[in-house]
Amino acid sequence: MSPAQAGIQARPMIKRAVLVLAALVLLLAAVLAANTLRQGSRQLDVPPAPPLAVDAQAVAEKLAGAVRLRTIASREDPSLNADEFRRLHAWLEQRFPLVHARLQREVVGGLSLLYTWRGSDPNAKAVALLAHQDVVPVAPGTEAAWQAPPFAGVVRDGFVWGRGAWDDKGNLVAQLEAIEMLLGSGFQPRPTVYLVSGADEEVSGERGAQQVVKLLQQRQVRLDFVLDEGLVITEGMVPGVQAPVALVGTAEKGYASFLLKVRTQGGHSSLPPAPGASAIAQLAEALRRLDREQLPAALEGVAREMFETTAPEMRGFQRVALSNLWLFGPLVRAQLEKTPGSNAMLRTTTALTVLRAGEKENVLPAEAEAVLNFRILPGESRASVRQHVQARVGEGFSVEELPGGYEPTPVTSTRSASYQQIQRTLRSLFPEVVVAPALYVAGSDSRLFVPIADHIYRFSPVRARSEDLQRLHGTNERIAVAALADMVRFYHQLLRNLNAPTA
Repeated sequence: MSPAQAGIQARPMIKRAVLVLAALVLLLAAVLAANTLRQGSRQLDVPPAPPLAVDAQAVAEKLAGAVRLRTIASREDPSLNADEFRRLHAWLEQRFPLVHARLQREVVGGLSLLYTWRGSDPNAKAVALLAHQDVVPVAPGTEAAWQAPPFAGVVRDGFVWGRGAWDDKGNLVAQLEAIEMLLGSGFQPRPTVYLVSGADEEVSGERGAQQVVKLLQQRQVRLDFVLDEGLVITEGMVPGVQAPVALVGTAEKGYASFLLKVRTQGGHSSLPPAPGASAIAQLAEALRRLDREQLPAALEGVAREMFETTAPEMRGFQRVALSNLWLFGPLVRAQLEKTPGSNAMLRTTTALTVLRAGEKENVLPAEAEAVLNFRILPGESRASVRQHVQARVGEGFSVEELPGGYEPTPVTSTRSASYQQIQRTLRSLFPEVVVAPALYVAGSDSRLFVPIADHIYRFSPVRARSEDLQRLHGTNERIAVAALADMVRFYHQLLRNLNAPTA
């Protein structure tokens, strides 16, 4: 058979193959379209909340007064700035008289506050709102870069400026203002409400929130839910979603730091050992492996649910891809790994934070050490991270976990009544907001409540753009006066919703 004849005979086969391929492509497109359309919006359609008049300027002045008090805590010295904390307590008592007249207030662990608002139904599970009093220090040498002095408590240009205005005195003042207004209207919650304000959240929570938990355990208190600081109402931060997205933290990463040490003979720098044999070289190679061979990323758990929740609110290929993660999951994951913020949602992160070796330029150190910090994904543990570290560094290294570590928290279900309550509250106040679960990659006092709480959420009802995030623990911390008023409305409506019938 000539080549020409063979080509003629092959044409029908090629045509059939092309037709089959085209049919498969059309079938795949139909499946993708069907999956995309079938996954409709998960947002609740709720009636608007009753309008609530809030004196935004008055609330801003209350917060500004709280900011003026330098409530910086110390892990080592419980008495540091104790007078400033007590002045804050007096300020709050003066500015929120109904709260302090009608709620029970206890000082726990020296400086932390526990308010108890008795509910009308003794059989209803209690709830807790958390907001800490302490703030982080101002980095030395940055004071001149602040647009208003960090502890001046200035209200200007529509913002309350100063350290703690956002983290976390804004939440504390908003919660107290909401309760003050509810008390003034004669409202009583059905469940008992606890207001917990730790004085050492930024340095561990051991003297504050942890002692409150022990006290409530002694009183046999079981909480339906805890709401603490955390994620926010993001604006322009979720790719593909034009609407603001309220990210409600339903889980929190764990925390562990490990000290690596390697010992060698040391000696004089004029007689170095073979390449790679010195303590510094061995440590450098181990750190290189740990940095490059990190724990695997996975688009699962809370991160997957977040994207599946926001996908119906997107357009174009992003909606198709996130609605069909069974096909596009590896592609989406690879893209998310490129950005530190989204990468942190997918894996236990590895951070090389401390390095020590040598004291003199002509002496080979006999010992080199480094500290690595891990933020642990739910589903993994400090033990599994330690195994990962040991496997990567190999023999000859000691691996020691440093104090202060803790496990990742359980994941709170978005099907719970309390999550639906938070979602209904947000949607009734801000109907344009998309509500989605998310993983909180930092730390909060709420993790200490795991033994006594059925559900834990990490969410601050404040709007923020990406450029605002650098202000948190950074220079020019501030909160908008209008946002502060909306925070009051959120807590006011959430507390009112506690009395609504449950399905």
